[in-house]
Amino acid sequence: MNLVWIGVLLFGYGLGCTVNYLADVLPIHRRFTAPVCTSCHEPLPPMQFFWPGGACPSCQMRASVRTWIVLVAFPLAVLALWLWTPPRLGFWVGSLLLAYFALVAITDLEYRIILHPVSLAGALGGLALGWYLHGLTTTLIGGAAGFGVMLVLYYFGELFARFISKRRGQEVEEVALGFGDVNLSGVLGLILGWPGITLGLLFGILLGGVTSAGIILVAVLRRKYQMFTAIPYAPFLILAAIFLLYRP
Repeated sequence: MNLVWIGVLLFGYGLGCTVNYLADVLPIHRRFTAPVCTSCHEPLPPMQFFWPGGACPSCQMRASVRTWIVLVAFPLAVLALWLWTPPRLGFWVGSLLLAYFALVAITDLEYRIILHPVSLAGALGGLALGWYLHGLTTTLIGGAAGFGVMLVLYYFGELFARFISKRRGQEVEEVALGFGDVNLSGVLGLILGWPGITLGLLFGILLGGVTSAGIILVAVLRRKYQMFTAIPYAPFLILAAIFLLYRP
């Protein structure tokens, strides 16, 4: 292992630390603060930003499994980007975009939210990246298409939930899509451009549908199936975008 590889691994580790920090802090405080415990939300020693091996001084809770997965996976992923750099993105943009995708996916999986400031930052970065990759017109059309298609699906889900609530006489609180998914689709539309966003949405929806069917099947076999159980949708849209953007 040469010094360049060590530098790349350290850069990836730093990105992983940043993703963990943002995923722990932003959903709770909606702003940048000192690192906080995800259990009791009390401040942690600053050093735990870099090495979360110690327990929380307040509740003795240790770092989550996700924290360690990110710290192990990110250096390896960034090293892979260094060795097999995606031609459309390059190493630096590819690494930063991967960190953004990871942050969105983690907050959606753990908190069922995609924060508006994160979406706004993604839109600004996506506009710049899309402009560079496709030109301004294609980028704006892609962003509008991604946002518009998912907005229609979002309102269709709202109407369906109201219809089911009225038929059952009981409010259905879970919805298939949140507005954060609409915003994310707009961001991905800016990045993928037009007509790339059509494939991105198609692959994401298909992947989400297959996964949902698998989850339902397992739940039925285990006799634990519950209707209208929502699953986070952002990871499927992100996986589709990664496939389209990072392929050789």
